[in-house]
Formats: sequence, structure tokens, C-alpha cells
Amino acid sequence: MESLVHAAVPGEGRTPLATHGGATMALEARANLILGFARTLFINGQATDQVLDSSKHLGRALELEVEIVPRWGQLQLVDADGKLLAEVTADPVGVGMNRVAALMRAGENARSGRLAPSALTELIGSISRMPPASTPLFMLAAAAGAVALAVIFGLRHVAPGVLIAVSAVAGAALRRALARYTANGFVQPFCAALLAGTIGALAAHDGLSSSLRLVAVAPCMILVPGPHVLNAAMDLIKGRIHLGAARALYAGLIIVTISLGLLLGLAVFGAALPVDPVGRSVPLWEDTIAAGFAVAAYGIFFAAPLRMLPCPVAVGMLAHALRWVAISFFGASVTLGALVACLFVSLVLTPVSRRWHMPFAAIGFASVVSLMPGVYIFRLSSGLLQIAGGSETTLQAISATVSDALTAATIILAMSFGLIVPKLLIDFFSDRHSPKGAV
Repeated sequence: MESLVHAAVPGEGRTPLATHGGATMALEARANLILGFARTLFINGQATDQVLDSSKHLGRALELEVEIVPRWGQLQLVDADGKLLAEVTADPVGVGMNRVAALMRAGENARSGRLAPSALTELIGSISRMPPASTPLFMLAAAAGAVALAVIFGLRHVAPGVLIAVSAVAGAALRRALARYTANGFVQPFCAALLAGTIGALAAHDGLSSSLRLVAVAPCMILVPGPHVLNAAMDLIKGRIHLGAARALYAGLIIVTISLGLLLGLAVFGAALPVDPVGRSVPLWEDTIAAGFAVAAYGIFFAAPLRMLPCPVAVGMLAHALRWVAISFFGASVTLGALVACLFVSLVLTPVSRRWHMPFAAIGFASVVSLMPGVYIFRLSSGLLQIAGGSETTLQAISATVSDALTAATIILAMSFGLIVPKLLIDFFSDRHSPKGAV
């Protein structure tokens, strides 16, 4: 970890030292400990507010009044006067709920005196090396998640479901294989989407895929980077414009990469995403059960401890049931249905994420994953490509493309509002009534 540490904190008459069990800890070690703690949270998907608050409270326990200044690619540690104490590179491109939960608990133990600073330093290293889900489990989750999303959008036959599962498993195996050779965040989703598009085109060519093209689209929907979208929205709402914009740009580029891979794969055999409804209506029980499988799959993607999965799965199923009722019984739009579901998820899971020390963007997104408008974005990309190529310039094609764009944008806004606003309110009132130093 690269660092730059000054010799003393301005305003104090001595070089401050933290004491634990008779041992002392120098300023440089304390500064690097706080920065390493913040970095591990930051790069594993924890919300920026929780990173800043936890780091500040850890600093106070170590007799340092410091703050973390977050930027894309870098964290800085500054004192109360804004003087730079240390800095480290940090790219917030990962999501690891197991690491975040373990480190947040370790931070609490350190602040309460149950864990020595030296032990926390060692723990940060071991926690940062905690593995994600095993490759077989990851592949199984990919298959379950893709098929579940296809069911939600109207999958009716077994053969396309088998193809979706095979495509998702192959894509997951490809992603894990590529991860050994490159850390580039765009290569894996592009190659997985290219594979899904190719398999989907073959299925369409052989008459095994309906006009919904779920064989091609469903394995790509599980690639959409929802936690990055939500973290970007939270940072923008809190006024961290540069960080929020960088997160949004990163998520947007991944979505563009997925769309490009999907469309290229379809084009191999001359297929495309037609101008048709994006899905069919399904019964409540089918919709709710499929949503539960999708939530569990995303929990595994984000390395959630398995013992913690039942709660978000149950919440996600209830949220989807609320959405189904709002749309089917009250005539709500898909946007309003997404808003209702996300409000419910945020009200229930914000206290849960605080208690379990889970990154809200990950646990919240996992619970509403099936609401993300990935299919609308993919059809929007296909429509724009067809219009630009002159193959589809009819009023119907243009109208459908514009409709997909507006629907995708409004759903993302509704989901961001529904998930973030209740969370901000709950965090505000919880922090006001929580004991000093608690997060």
C-alpha cells in the first residue's frame, strides 16, 4: 500500500501514540491502519457514507481526528485541518459482502477495545484475501439466476430454459477463467454476453427461441452491475459529484459492453432483438418463487455469507409480490411497480444491512435484481443499431426504441429513489440516536 505520512498531527503538543495493553502504536502505523481499513471496505462495495463514518470512528479510537477523502481510484487520509496524512490507490470495482461484513465487525471490536490494533492490521490482510463463491457454486447461481429471470419475463418451455441454463453456466465458467488472466472489468462481461448472444442466435435460427429472445437476453441480465448504479446514485445525492459520476460512468460502460457483446453474438447468425413486448404476464406464485431464486443467485455472486441469504430472499419475494399486485390489480405501470417494491426493500433491509454490516448497494440490489431494466436497455441498443443501419426505420421501430429508452430511464430513477431515500432517512435518524462511536 503506497502511503505518505507526516510526522505529527497539527494542534497537538506531542506525537500522538495509541496504547493497547501497554504497547504503543506510532502515527504512521495508525494512519496506514485506518487507510487500509477504509480501502478494503471501499473496493468491496460498501457505501461511501459507511466507509467514511467507520473510518472516522476507528481514527478516534486510535486518538486521531481524521477523515477519508474518497475519489475514484484513490483514498486520502487528512487531519482536521485538511492536511494530507496518507493516500492509497483504490478502485471501487468489486463487491464482496463477506469481506465487508467481516471487516465491519472487526472494526467494532477494535473500537470497543476487544481487538488490538496490531490484530486488526493482520485481520485486514486476511479478510481482503477471503475468496468469493467457489466456481461450481458461482456457475450454479448463474444458471439459477438466468432461468429465474427468464421465468419472470415469461419463459414457457423447458428446452429454452435448458439452453438459458447452459449459456449462463458457460458464461460463468468463461468469466472465472478470464479472471485469472486479466483484471479488466469489461473483458468478462463482454465475452459472456458475446457467448450468450451467439447461443441465443443459434436458438432463434433453429426455432428454439421465441420472439422474446430470452435465450440470448436472460444470461446477459445477470451481468448488469446494479450495485455500482446504486452506489453512484447515493454518492450523487450526497453531493460527491466526481465519485458518483465516475461510478455511473463505469457502470454505464459495463452495460454498453454487455449490449455490444450481446448484439455482436446475435449478429453472427443474422439475428436481432425484434420490436415486440419485452415479456409476458406470469402467475403470482411463479413470479414470486422465481424472484426468490434470482435473489439467492445474486447473493452468491456478491459473496454473501450463506447464513445471511434467507432474509434478502424473503424480502425480495415479498417485494416482487407487491409489484405484481400493484401492476395486475391496480393497473400500475412497471415504473410505479418498481418504486413500490424498492420502497419496501429499503425500509426492511436498511436496518438489516446496518445490523449485519452488509453493503446496502449489494444486499438491496440482490433483492430487486429482477426489476433492473436490462432487457429494455438491450432492446434499446438493438433498436438504435437497426435504425442507424437503415434496416428498421418504420414509425413502429422508432416508437418502440424511444419507449424502451424512456422506460429504462424511469425505472432506474424510480429504483434509485425507492432504495436510497428511505435508507438516507433511516441512517440519519439511527445515527442521531446511536451511541457515540457506533456505526
